[in-house]
Amino acid sequence: MKLTVVGCSGSFPSAESACSSYLVEADGFRLLLDMGNGALGELQRHCGLYDLDAIFLSHLHADHCIDMLAYFVARYYRHDGGRCAPLPVYGPEGTEHRLTTAYADTPSASSMSEVFDFHTVKPSTFEIGPFTVHTERVAHPVEAYGIRVEHAGKVLAYSGDTGVTPALDELARDADLFLCEAAFTHGKESIPDLHLNGREAGETAARAGARRLVLTHIPPWTDPQVNLADARAVYEGPVELAAPRLSYDI
Repeated sequence: MKLTVVGCSGSFPSAESACSSYLVEADGFRLLLDMGNGALGELQRHCGLYDLDAIFLSHLHADHCIDMLAYFVARYYRHDGGRCAPLPVYGPEGTEHRLTTAYADTPSASSMSEVFDFHTVKPSTFEIGPFTVHTERVAHPVEAYGIRVEHAGKVLAYSGDTGVTPALDELARDADLFLCEAAFTHGKESIPDLHLNGREAGETAARAGARRLVLTHIPPWTDPQVNLADARAVYEGPVELAAPRLSYDI
């Protein structure tokens, strides 16, 4: 598998990065994990506008899904080659309604489903192209899921947005790469069931036996170097910060 960071800023785009979006590729198949603010423009650096094969939305906060509205425009109103066939989109219950409501002016109530084939995510194991994926509900104020992506004996785990939860430990169990949010700062913010800090991300990786930790979803007001140091203090494996255009072979 190849993982490319399209965007990694938390809450809103920074001057350097779009919000959460990560491209996973294997056997010519392209799966996008989340499409937050600014992600669609950056995505086109890494693949063609119409070359995605599936999208997974961890939850329906804007910094993880709002560029789906711009992508709807690109797919629905494409004149060169005609309207795009429906693309599989995996998201929490109500994803189609959320996107249609946010757009507010679709030609009809069913227009989104003319270019997106919506699938409701629940805790389960299923196939997306060449990937075997396992999803678990994580700890966030809205319905939110982390995902474990397996291919050819390798494992990528992605936290989505979450507080500390045993479900995340299982998703990251023995993962070759654990892409984990670290939005909070240890000793500064302490709100349960919302976000992790760098130390908690490191502790989760250690408990899970993950082989590599990449911290992501750090908001512009948070010092990423503090979170990196906090994670390294409790996790002995390699830790680094996600950054736009970084790629990892898994």
